[in-house]
Amino acid sequence: NMDRLHGVDFEKGCYVGQEVVSRMQHRGTARTRTVKVILDGFAPEPGTAILAGDKPVGTIGSTSGPHGLALIRTDRVTDAIDAGLALTAGGLGLRLTEPESVRSAAKQTVA
Repeated sequence: NMDRLHGVDFEKGCYVGQEVVSRMQHRGTARTRTVKVILDGFAPEPGTAILAGDKPVGTIGSTSGPHGLALIRTDRVTDAIDAGLALTAGGLGLRLTEPESVRSAAKQTVA
């Protein structure tokens, strides 16, 4: 999520990892993101699969009470949200705190 936190300067000169960052910026190939989730009940174990219907879309990471972090495939979660499918993990419902954050951000261009 460093692109959205302004942790990457797309106008800077050479830096370690520049090729990967440039490829992800121009091709839009970052398909996974860590997002905040709210769980409907006690938290499942870290590593539990997140499902949209019966299709896996991510995994649960760390949790604290009803709040947690999840690593999700943005394309699959976006499709599930658009189709009105509920997200579950370990049989419990969950929802993204910021559902619009999984949609592709506008590509940044270098002047």
